[in-house]
Amino acid sequence: MAKSLSLVALSSLVALVYGQQIGTNTPEVNPPLTWETCKSGTGCTSVAGSVTIDANYRWTHNVRLMRVGGYTNCKENSGAWNSTICTTPTSCAQDCAVEGVDYATSGVATSGNALTVTLTTATNSGPRIYLLDPTGEKYQLFQLLQQEFTFDVNLAQVGCGMNAALYFSEMAADGGAAPTNAAGAKYGTGYCDAQCPSGDNFINGLANMNNTAQCCNEMDIWEANSISNALTTHGCLQNGPYACPSSGCSGQCDGNGCQFNPYGQGQHSFYGPGLTVDTTKTFTVVTQFLTDNGLPTGNLNEIRRIYVQNGVVIQNTVSTITNTNSITSTYCQVTGATGWQSVGEMVPLTKAFDTGVVLVVSLWDDASSDGMSWLDGGSDGSCTGGIDTTAATINATFSNIKFGDINSTYPYLELNHQPQLDLDQLDHQPQLDQLDHQPHDHIDDDLDRSPPTHPDPLRWEGTNKPS
Repeated sequence: MAKSLSLVALSSLVALVYGQQIGTNTPEVNPPLTWETCKSGTGCTSVAGSVTIDANYRWTHNVRLMRVGGYTNCKENSGAWNSTICTTPTSCAQDCAVEGVDYATSGVATSGNALTVTLTTATNSGPRIYLLDPTGEKYQLFQLLQQEFTFDVNLAQVGCGMNAALYFSEMAADGGAAPTNAAGAKYGTGYCDAQCPSGDNFINGLANMNNTAQCCNEMDIWEANSISNALTTHGCLQNGPYACPSSGCSGQCDGNGCQFNPYGQGQHSFYGPGLTVDTTKTFTVVTQFLTDNGLPTGNLNEIRRIYVQNGVVIQNTVSTITNTNSITSTYCQVTGATGWQSVGEMVPLTKAFDTGVVLVVSLWDDASSDGMSWLDGGSDGSCTGGIDTTAATINATFSNIKFGDINSTYPYLELNHQPQLDLDQLDHQPQLDQLDHQPHDHIDDDLDRSPPTHPDPLRWEGTNKPS
């Protein structure tokens, strides 16, 4: 019996140390955030959720029961793995732990149904966070087919060269939890998107020492600053998060996407300070995901945008190129979204929305020479390059998040929705050169943090990729 007990104890010890660990220096207290689910005719119900910051923003250090210490970075400030602790992906997972964070000093604050994210301009340091379900152990999944997603946003401080983003990623609900990943969604693991980022420190609980990329379907509901905004689809050839060598991911996903940017569609007086949608004030953004049969069992065939400000429902502006105001197959074809066609058009997002996708919020800037020109410069906005750094910190607040039946989350009025364009009626070719969006990215692929007492600023490496 004594021998059996010893074997049990040993196996338990092995289980405890095998995998991406949870640190004990800083308890993880996920900030609460309430949001609502809505039904037509019955109103909305409050949901008690919370948020978590991405695992790459956390201090990752050595901590193993057999060893003394526990304060050495597993990843150096240079981005290289500590060769003493991390000899293999497995040993690194066994010997390293991610810590809880102090959200108040990490650029994340919640109050009731409001989430405020802060960017520190001196260090290009802004957070990326995810919404957790009421258990606090898994990501909240949203099944978007024949549903709408609504939020209020105030981004008056977010100027040229910055991006206050709210989008969906087909991440695993448990964050890739496995015997090798004890941290899971609660600690912000498992990020992926249609740019196939290779910067995740751990993938499925193993140290990402080979720069493996994680691809998955992505829906950019909101990439914006006070000058421009973009609504963009990003489908992939496969479903769910999947790995590929960083050098072999080309063509796996539609990185550029099919995008609707009001300014880029020729409407220069619709969105911005003092314009129809006045970005000096809070406004509501409604996004509807319509299917071909009007049911959640159908196939995605239209993505529609509506705004509300000062109690007035504002229909999305009409493209001067397609004479329509939503994303459809016709719109994507006419605007030259070739990547959208190569991955199967609306099919990848139909599958992802049926499975469920994770809500992501981030605030970041781009100090490269091209900056955020794909969003707010050239044919896509009035910015001329560079970052507006007139303030030491920049805040964006997202609030009143609602999800539910079509026309259930905002003060619905019957809108004169524009008819879809008939390709046979085209008498001219669109100016596709105006729609050549440069690649961009959501956030640094190789983001990591030093110990809390010596925070490592975000680093930008390489060229921008599309998001």
